[in-house]
Amino acid sequence: MRSLREVRGPSGGIPRRSGGIAGSPGSQGVAILPVMTSTRERGGPGGDDPLEDFERREVEVAGVRKRVYVSGDGPAVVLMPEMPGISPDVARFARWIREAGLSVYVPSLFGVDGARPLAGAAETVVRRACVSAEFRAFAGGGTSPVAGWLRGLARVAHAERGGPGVGAVGLCFTGNFALSMALEPAVVAPVVNHPSLPLDDPAGLELSEEDAAAVAGRVRRDGLKVLAYRFEDDRWCTGQRFAAYRALLGDAFDGRVLPSGVANPDPPPFFREVVGCAHSVVTAHLVDVAGHPTVRARDEILAFLTERLRPGAG
Repeated sequence: MRSLREVRGPSGGIPRRSGGIAGSPGSQGVAILPVMTSTRERGGPGGDDPLEDFERREVEVAGVRKRVYVSGDGPAVVLMPEMPGISPDVARFARWIREAGLSVYVPSLFGVDGARPLAGAAETVVRRACVSAEFRAFAGGGTSPVAGWLRGLARVAHAERGGPGVGAVGLCFTGNFALSMALEPAVVAPVVNHPSLPLDDPAGLELSEEDAAAVAGRVRRDGLKVLAYRFEDDRWCTGQRFAAYRALLGDAFDGRVLPSGVANPDPPPFFREVVGCAHSVVTAHLVDVAGHPTVRARDEILAFLTERLRPGAG
């Protein structure tokens, strides 16, 4: 089985996502349309999630339209999926956010919505995303253009749900997007989970120099805290990357590390055969047992979001 590091390859013949690149966050128009199409288009038998308890919408920002799954009441959290898409485990985490008294907006950025993560996604999803114009998967590329679209989604969510602001939770490939979204004033609770980009630089951050300086300034000016998680021996999100976050953000960066030995030993095939190490703290490698370290991490994230989005609710 090919590893994620092997999927870079030449760009020739690899299709890109339709819809182009989001424009500058200050000039984004927004349109929202309901969607009635099925989410069970394909995927592993028996392990898919039909996502039937989510409202399906098409949200357009600056001429770029994406599907977004919305559920819950209260202030909003934008939950970005990890590779290879909105898996049943990502949907489970979205439901936990909903149960905490918050609404959740899950954009479809890649993959098949609701599908069980299979090993073949290394070719069908990851390689395509790595050469997409929307993402900057490798060192030197700066901030992914899709971050501008996600900031627009945060504005939509805040306008619809109100409250002090919006939470942003990134996972794996989208981990750093939660920090990029902090350039949007509505985002007040960024959570960076096992950020894997850039794939070829373990000490790198998926941010342009200009955006990194702007994020650091926002954090200092508004007193934001950035919560982050990784497993100790995660080769996709290393201690070097967390050190780079701390160098940028100082004490505002709260990076927490779990022993790799506590990870779920039997994750879905994509994580077992392609990722190949303890990686996804609150999704594929979570062990849903009371008191387990991964469950404590989940509860800490929910508390972080609730304290900032529903102050006084407890």
